[in-house]
Amino acid sequence: MSAVAGIGARGALGVVGVLVVVEFASGVLQGYYVPQLTDIARALGIRDADVNWLEGGQLAIAVVAVPILAKLGDLVGHRRMLLASLAVTAVASLGLAATTRSFPLFLLLWALQGVYTAWLPLEVALIAHRARTRPDPQATTRAGAGVVVAALEAGAIAGALAGGSAQALLGSLPAALLVPGVLVGIAFLAVLLGVRESGERAEGRLDTRGAVLLGLALAVLTGALSLLRLQPGTVLGWVVLVLGLAVLAVFVLAERRTADPLIDMRVLARPAVWPIQLAALLLGVSVLGAQGPLSTFVRTDPAQVGYGLGLSSATLSIVIGAYVLALLVGALLLGPVSRRAGTRATLMAGSAVVAAGYLALIPFHGSLGEVLGAMAVAGLGSGTLVAALPAAAAAVAPPGRTAVATGLTNTGKSLGGAFASCGFAIALAAGAPAGGTAGSYAGYLTVWAVCGGTALVGAVALAVVPAAAFPRRATA
Repeated sequence: MSAVAGIGARGALGVVGVLVVVEFASGVLQGYYVPQLTDIARALGIRDADVNWLEGGQLAIAVVAVPILAKLGDLVGHRRMLLASLAVTAVASLGLAATTRSFPLFLLLWALQGVYTAWLPLEVALIAHRARTRPDPQATTRAGAGVVVAALEAGAIAGALAGGSAQALLGSLPAALLVPGVLVGIAFLAVLLGVRESGERAEGRLDTRGAVLLGLALAVLTGALSLLRLQPGTVLGWVVLVLGLAVLAVFVLAERRTADPLIDMRVLARPAVWPIQLAALLLGVSVLGAQGPLSTFVRTDPAQVGYGLGLSSATLSIVIGAYVLALLVGALLLGPVSRRAGTRATLMAGSAVVAAGYLALIPFHGSLGEVLGAMAVAGLGSGTLVAALPAAAAAVAPPGRTAVATGLTNTGKSLGGAFASCGFAIALAAGAPAGGTAGSYAGYLTVWAVCGGTALVGAVALAVVPAAAFPRRATA
């Protein structure tokens, strides 16, 4: 029986069919801009290393937006919050086309796009609600999650391939930047017309104090990393960094004392939960934080600085397309592999494969074939984890907390990506060739080493998940 057929009930099958449209648009957002990052940097007048601040700002917004929207989804309706996040993303995406001459405005709109990261946990919650009438709701939810994540990866492939030639076809960068916003608008209409609201509602309220503290902590920490990037030897940057960590500690303490917290630290500390969330955070380092460095490295001209591949945006789209195709294969393999090997073993294997791919880039990055091979390996593991971690979180979530539990995986992934993006910006700027726009060679090696190392730590963390948390084998 196929994954789609495994959804079974007519309502569940229908919602997955519509959500495929949403995740296809999400994939386009994630793949379309990557081949154009160097062109965007030149239009904005920034260096390659500074591209990472775009990703860092977007992911910082995502860290705050995902738990808020996931919580509101449990409180007032998953469909309603999905529509709201689609609307915000559409407006921000369309606005990018008009702000290619202003880095602050472009950064603001790019950051607002980060609310799209709430789509997947809200979608998993909609699927899980309909799957609870099935004989094996966990397997049904995993199957549905695998289908929508496969649509995400298909969209990323299409976005990467289209992004590489969009400027040539449409005539200008602003015109090319309109495409994702149009697709998100179509996804909004699909949900508006094709998805009905889930019936369940959780009791409680939105933890506004927690939201403010989390947002403040991330703002201060991002500011600290910015200071360390602009003024590497300054004491002020380290002082602000300590202040940000202190605010984050206050947030954790406040959440533990709140009856209905934004992020339930007690649930997060459970033996079956924290390894999954830690693995999601570490996955964000590579699957989100390394996108910019990969793009700029491949576009860097080796004739000028001695490293890079010197590819055009159109050729870069082939590299991104191959990577995302591997993500798609990894997502599609989740169902059959987890049924035979078990969920925990599948998660651990995915992390190990990600580590192998990125660590291989350290010695093998001198040709297009070497980079393609390493990224295909990393993509295979990443695709498995992207599909498996939200479903794994949903499997151990109590009723009424599905969106919050799955949202935590996206929050952790975004948090890891946000800090990694800012850290990678600092690494790529340190020792960069004077008078040019390229990032430093040592910085790129650091990026790949960090991505591989964090993936290995994720595999170790997943090894301590209690075996009883997941069934050894799941039915189709």
